[in-house]
This record gives sequence, C-alpha cells and structure tokens, in this order.
Amino acid sequence: MLNLSWRGWWFGCVRLGVRTAWLLLLCGGLLTQAFESPRVLTAAQKMGPATVARAQALLQEIAEVSSQDDETRLRAINTFFNRQILYRDDRETWGVVDYWASPLETLSKGQGDCEDYAIGKYFSLIAAGIPSVKMRMVYVRAQVGGSIQAHMVLAYYPEPNAEPLILDNLITEIRPASRRPDLAPVFSFNAEGLWQGVGGSNAGDPSARLSRWRDVFAKAKAEGWW
Repeated sequence: MLNLSWRGWWFGCVRLGVRTAWLLLLCGGLLTQAFESPRVLTAAQKMGPATVARAQALLQEIAEVSSQDDETRLRAINTFFNRQILYRDDRETWGVVDYWASPLETLSKGQGDCEDYAIGKYFSLIAAGIPSVKMRMVYVRAQVGGSIQAHMVLAYYPEPNAEPLILDNLITEIRPASRRPDLAPVFSFNAEGLWQGVGGSNAGDPSARLSRWRDVFAKAKAEGWW
C-alpha cells in the first residue's frame, strides 16, 4: 500500500514560507475578489450554445453556494464537475498527449482528464469565495487496479496544519487524505507556490516551473474567473 503523508507535507511548507500566504489570507484573501460572472458568460458565448448552457449552470451553482460554509461549497462544485464532465484522454479530446484546459474549455467539450477536473474545481471554488491558499492541485501516484498511474486531485486545507480533504474524479466522495491510501503525493501547486515531495521542500514559482499552469492561469483570467 502507498504511503501518504499529507499533513506532514503541509507542516513542512508552513516552515518554509507558506505562512506568509496564510497571513495574506487573514488580511483579506487571495484571488477571491476578481471573479466576474458577466465576463465568464461573454467568453462562453464565443464558444457556442453548449458552453453557454453549461457555464450558466455552473454560475448558478456558484451563486447558490457562495454564502454557504466551505463544506457545502466543496461538495457542490465537486459534484457539478464529476457529473457534468465525462472523463476522456487528452488525445481523444484535444488530439495531443497533454493539454491543460481552462474551465470554459472543459465545459465547451463536456469532457476532460484529471487535470481538467482539478483546474475547473479550483477556479470555480475561488469564484465561490474559497481563498486559493486553502487549495492545492496535487500530482499523485494513484493505485488503480494493479497498476500505479500519474493522476491529479484537488486538496483543500481547512487550516494550515489540518489534514486535507481530497476532491477527485476517480472516487467522487470527498474524503480526508487518510482515507485515500491509494494516493501518494508527488508535488502540489496553487496560485502562491509549488511544493515538491512529502518533506515540504519549496520548489519555487509554479508559473516558472509549470508552463501549462501559467497558460491556464492566463486563459482563466481572460475568461473572467479571477
């Protein structure tokens, strides 16, 4: 069985500088004020009626839960993407080996792979009012059947030293990391940083290390998500 050490991973990151980002959260939040639903709909209109319909449904979901507690918001957005988006390989959806879609690109296709689920949930939860510093997209080694596969999930940390909750498309129920022994974290990233391994060693700026993450951020900003 794979060894999972999510909580220790977060402790290490706090010692190495994420405390600064957490203090910014306490002072007002990160990437929570720039969401503009009219811009999202305008961008969706350029992608066709199917995109508009899915975007409207997502925006309604966001509006309905934005004043609720974090658990309600997590459950609603996780359920939306897991039900509305079909899992498909990037080669089938985009004709390339690896493509990171923006939220509207994923909605336009109605399908995507694990990165697309995590990206869509991340930006939608920010739009619903959850600060980005509380979330990380996490590359993991997932035990699927008898094999180990590269996979991505979204992790939510209610507090800096808390065990995270895992939002996934493989197991749709949101579970604490300790109840996901099938996953072993490799590295994680969000708007504030990139972390590698389970020891908390800070690996620098994700926009420099992950060109696809930089590109997704640019696309999400153009769409109005932040």
